[in-house]
Amino acid sequence: MATSSVTQLERNGTTFHVVGTAHVSRRSVEEVTRVIEELRPEVVCVELCQGRYDALTQENAFRNLDVFKVVREGKTLYLLAHLALASYQRKMGDALGVKPGSELLAAIETAKRVGARVELIDRDIHTTLKRTWSNLGLWKRSMLLSSLLVGFGEDDDDGKPAADDKRAGTGGREGRKEITADDIEQLKESKALSEMLDELARALPEVKKPLIDERDAFLVSGMESSANGARNVVAVVGAAHVPGMRRQFGQTIDRDVLARLPPPSLLWTIVKWAVPLLLVAGLVWGAFHSENVSAQDVVKALVLPTSIGAGVLTLLAGGRPLSVLTAIAVAPVAAIHPLLGTGMVVGVVEAWRRKPTVVDCERLPDDVTTLRGFWRNPVSHILLVAIASGIGTALGMWLGAAWIVTLL
Repeated sequence: MATSSVTQLERNGTTFHVVGTAHVSRRSVEEVTRVIEELRPEVVCVELCQGRYDALTQENAFRNLDVFKVVREGKTLYLLAHLALASYQRKMGDALGVKPGSELLAAIETAKRVGARVELIDRDIHTTLKRTWSNLGLWKRSMLLSSLLVGFGEDDDDGKPAADDKRAGTGGREGRKEITADDIEQLKESKALSEMLDELARALPEVKKPLIDERDAFLVSGMESSANGARNVVAVVGAAHVPGMRRQFGQTIDRDVLARLPPPSLLWTIVKWAVPLLLVAGLVWGAFHSENVSAQDVVKALVLPTSIGAGVLTLLAGGRPLSVLTAIAVAPVAAIHPLLGTGMVVGVVEAWRRKPTVVDCERLPDDVTTLRGFWRNPVSHILLVAIASGIGTALGMWLGAAWIVTLL
């Protein structure tokens, strides 16, 4: 079988049929179903990890979300990123009348119908997000975080996502056009895919490597290892992964290395400890060695910027009064204690005050598709407050360090 969206690869007596899809394409759903029904393979591989599989197959995937645990474990940013990506896909799917990931669900259902074994071959979503985040510098992290937050409210008045046209950047709706089903299908074409991936590599090479390249290797390795002597294997993956999978097919790939959580960068580790040490050194110097600077001056330079920064950003994020007070109190301590995060403490307090319910968790995927819903849902609002308090502390910490340097 050979169509424009199906790539055939052969190794050790097994034929692999790689179906390149779009996650919000009705045609992809139909093609995946047809390919599996016609081939009746022994194995069907899908571009899912266990977490994404559960989110797709469980009607209330967020029902048992423990927001306290998310905040305590420092996973607020990763959950926010996951929600932002899901929000964009859901809005696009609503505009096109297709649930995101429908082709993956269709592959699973059709595989079960023909008696094929289903294999989840993608890397864990949290590992991918963490490896992506660790690749970014401070500036690009800030830009990405800003775009995630702004992206929750980016939709036209009719709720349909829009794409930039040649007049993009004019600031008005005349600079945007509605994304159609044909636009989605064109992205599956090899020329369009090549141009898109080349542009991503130029604009954000740090993102392309963990998000595309590493997963290409992980997916093709998982596909090959799942064969286990089968004659026919069908793999259903996003079309953007097909070129990389084809290039790395048959190569030796260390999946353990790709699945490993990244260690903190050396620079970040140095900064994480150097700034608090500078603050403490300033306190000691002011108290015992300086005739012109008192310890009180150094404490003021530490406390005022961090407390004001954390308090103001927590307030602007809509934090409850107790959360604002907590941010003000905790920020100076967090500034000199690298293992304590203001966001963790403030997030727990905010969650305790807002008390998200099971219904709030169930509504989360729908609420985050609009800026108003994101703001009103207690769960997403808690994430916002926690992140804002941490950013405020970080900004205040740098200002405080600069202030102390001028004193000394």
